[in-house]
Amino acid sequence: MTPSHLESQLFRALQRRRTLSSFRTLTLPVAGAVDFSSNDFLSLSSSPLLRSAFLSELTASPTFPLGSGGSRLLDGNSSYTLQLESSISTFLCGETGLLFNSGYDANAGFFACVPQPGDIVVYDELIHASVHEGMRLSRAAEKIAFPHNDTVSLEEILRNLPRPGRNVFIAVESLYSMDGDLAPLVEIVAIMRRVFKGEGAHLVVDEAHSTGVYGNYGRGLVCELGLEREVFARLHTFGKALACNGAIVICSPLVREYLINYARTLIFTTALSFPALAAIRAAFRILGSGETVELQTRLHALIKHLHEALSELPESGPLLTIQNPEQQNTPIVALLTDRPRALAKYLQEEGYMVRPIVHPTVPRGKERVRVCLHAGNTEDEIRGLVGRIKEWVESERKKGLVEKAKI
Repeated sequence: MTPSHLESQLFRALQRRRTLSSFRTLTLPVAGAVDFSSNDFLSLSSSPLLRSAFLSELTASPTFPLGSGGSRLLDGNSSYTLQLESSISTFLCGETGLLFNSGYDANAGFFACVPQPGDIVVYDELIHASVHEGMRLSRAAEKIAFPHNDTVSLEEILRNLPRPGRNVFIAVESLYSMDGDLAPLVEIVAIMRRVFKGEGAHLVVDEAHSTGVYGNYGRGLVCELGLEREVFARLHTFGKALACNGAIVICSPLVREYLINYARTLIFTTALSFPALAAIRAAFRILGSGETVELQTRLHALIKHLHEALSELPESGPLLTIQNPEQQNTPIVALLTDRPRALAKYLQEEGYMVRPIVHPTVPRGKERVRVCLHAGNTEDEIRGLVGRIKEWVESERKKGLVEKAKI
């Protein structure tokens, strides 16, 4: 059967991706592999602790309908949902909050509707794709990127904005998922105070990767730094350290009401099911009870161990460079290399699950293998991983010397 014009276009687009080595496929986890890839930072997805709390939550409400039945504005709301939002907001030291089905939905919905006509969004150049999606749909007059974590450039941009009558939104992530570094939130808040004198600037922080990892009882980086009152809105997701799905926007009651009325990613989607809500409630209960403190402490001990081990690797130029080596309190490490697929394959063959990250997920020239640590990892696994990385570097160097000798 002759392909249609559309099918031919789609096929050519996919072929271009194959040619550029950027073709994406779905893969399955490898049984028995050591996880250095997922965002399961506290290892709760396989924890009897969370499993038991989740099953108890289900058992406590045996007659609760499994499906939500509709969107939050129709039949999908419940007292259980409202109580969950309230308890999470209190735990995260916020006024109130609004649940979304995912962090992507929350960011896209927020940035699509909250900035008003004529407003300005200033965002870190490495901000998540979901924020870009929201900005694309936004009525904001200008969307301006600033170089990643560059507070000097940020201040210069803010000082040169035409501000009268305009709201300015500053969008950052607390922990960046690909580079593994932390936003300089204290400096950003100080800049906002200097430039705006407390009026007209609105800081929005995506805490997707820092929830459960930083802060007292895993409340996130904003709470760790005591900046709750300085942040206009915070996004906390549940699909990473908390091993659930969904997200919440922590905000004021007014912003919550506005999102309920204008955020299309909330209005026109079926609400989270009861099992999803029960899992979220179980996760926050064990966070609030302090049962995850030991996991959080262990994670940070392993982080220190990993960075110490990586610091002993020899300088290897384009073959291997540690991104942001000075940032040694993060569970995400980017191993920059011009051969990310080869390094990832070499590590995977020894049973270490890591992923190559290439363009367009990261900029060209910034290809990498991303390493994520978890509370369930061990020091032996870390030593084995780093040792295997060192073996690969030495092997590639020898290959290079052989090739030069042939020339």
